[in-house]
Amino acid sequence: MKAIEWMGNGLRILDQTKLPLQTLFREAKSYEEVAEAIERMEVRGAPAIGAAAAYGYALGAINFNGPRAEFDDYMEAVKNRLAATRPTAVNLFWALRRMEDRLREERDKEDLDEIRQALIAEADSIAEDDRRMNRLLGEHGNSLVPEDADILTHCNAGALATVEYGTALGIIRAAHASGKKIHVYADETRPFLQGARLTTWELMQDKIPVTLIADNMAGSLMQQGKIDLVIVGADRIAANGDTANKIGTYSLAVLAQAHSIPFYVAAPTSTIDLKVPSGQEIPIEERSPQEIREVFGVPVAPPDVEVYNPAFDVTPAKYITGIITEKGIVSPPYSVNLLKVMVRS
Repeated sequence: MKAIEWMGNGLRILDQTKLPLQTLFREAKSYEEVAEAIERMEVRGAPAIGAAAAYGYALGAINFNGPRAEFDDYMEAVKNRLAATRPTAVNLFWALRRMEDRLREERDKEDLDEIRQALIAEADSIAEDDRRMNRLLGEHGNSLVPEDADILTHCNAGALATVEYGTALGIIRAAHASGKKIHVYADETRPFLQGARLTTWELMQDKIPVTLIADNMAGSLMQQGKIDLVIVGADRIAANGDTANKIGTYSLAVLAQAHSIPFYVAAPTSTIDLKVPSGQEIPIEERSPQEIREVFGVPVAPPDVEVYNPAFDVTPAKYITGIITEKGIVSPPYSVNLLKVMVRS
């Protein structure tokens, strides 16, 4: 099932806030609707956010009905609105830069319909690149999975978080398809429950054995020898290998090192941000206190209690065994090898 799909004049979005109890689609016909869907986490996951924003940018061009002289300023406003939706996910900015570059290539054209078609084609290319990268990433990552393995994953880095197939779950899918006997432990991933609601649902759809655990159970499972490796996704990877991912990832990395368990990050190279030297410079999004005080509208805490709700944390590179990309597996030292993989053709 696709998280997003271009329908010719609108973006079909699977509302992930309703899963797994409801399968609800809606079609965004404007860039503002796409921006709101990203903010509300109806579409989520760094690669999917990037592709959705690209189509949102194209929708901005489609909906413009003013004179050509005002078009460029209008598109700058479209870009800024989409860029403001989720500050941590670097794929968002990567996709918008590609769209902006494509618009720059078309700037001498007077025919707005030609420009619109060029922007749709660029968004299609971004979506296709994501499909291709995830498949390659899955192949590379499969080489690290033992023939008989219990894998722990956190949040959701599957088809729902990408255009298709997935990053961390793409590796798990590739391992399963190759005949390996794998079993997945999925953290529930409070407070938005992406692991409980989305990862378990995806894996069950593919008939991949999965067990749901509470976030605070991971260390106990490692202590019992029930985890062979940890594979997670990423929202931004700094030049030194520090990685921002869903809140709770850092704790798993520390636990994995304490128990001598390999800890892998799976992400396309579009998630690597060489402009950010370390994780200290990665902006961390803070979300509504109600996501902690309530569980999908049901109060679970005093309504006036103070809340701290960062959506992400940063795992230092020293805890990461390897970073799996579509260009291969990157090993330490990341400050050297990430640069190499980014310039590799």
